[in-house]
Order: sequence, then structure tokens, then C-alpha cells
Amino acid sequence: MVKGIEHTAIASPDPERLAQWYVDVLGFRINHRSKNSRTVFVKSEDGSMIEIIEARQAAAGAFQMNDPGLRHLALTVENFPAACQALAAHGVRFLAEPSTHGGNSLVFFADPDGNILHLLHRQTPLA
Repeated sequence: MVKGIEHTAIASPDPERLAQWYVDVLGFRINHRSKNSRTVFVKSEDGSMIEIIEARQAAAGAFQMNDPGLRHLALTVENFPAACQALAAHGVRFLAEPSTHGGNSLVFFADPDGNILHLLHRQTPLA
């Protein structure tokens, strides 16, 4: 029935600012801007998209990994050490130190709105 996931939506008090951060820091590109709202779609190299919509208000506090609801968005990279260096050069603070276990490298960090992102490189992709 379901063929795939086209996009995930993030509500932000400033969609344009957040979309530009995804472009400047993570290498996404602006794919679409709504003519009727502040909605912006950003697209990654592999075609995955994030829709950034306007939030009614700012989040009440920082999201925690085990709070109810969607907790993180996993972003894949080819060169994990280089990606970590690029994030650090942009002032991104990791929620824990980058680690590698069983050939899988990962680190968690947050975007400027506090949404948790998971940088990931798998030696062998999940089947």
C-alpha cells in the first residue's frame, strides 16, 4: 500500500530561518516555497524532503530523546568524520560525543529550533 515517505514536516516559529539553516549547515537546497503561507520545502541530495511550516508559537522547552512523538530525524552521510567536522565548524553542538560501534557511526545534535537530528553512517545498510 505505502510506497515510501515523501517528506517529514517540522513546525517552526520562523520557517524561512530554519530552512536556510538546513541549506547552509546541512547542504539541503530550497525545493519549494508556498505562495500562500510561510511553508518552505528543503530537499537533500538523495531526494528526501523536509517541509518547514509555521508554528503557532515557539516550543515550550527543549525536546528530550524519550518524549512522546517523533524524536529524531536520521540523516545519512558518506564521510562521517568530515560531516562532524563541518557541523562543528558551523557551531553545532553535539548532544553526546560522536561514536562508532560495529561499523556504524552516529552522533545526535539539534537544529536551531531544538529538533533532534541524528547523523549516521552505516557500514552495512539495514535490510
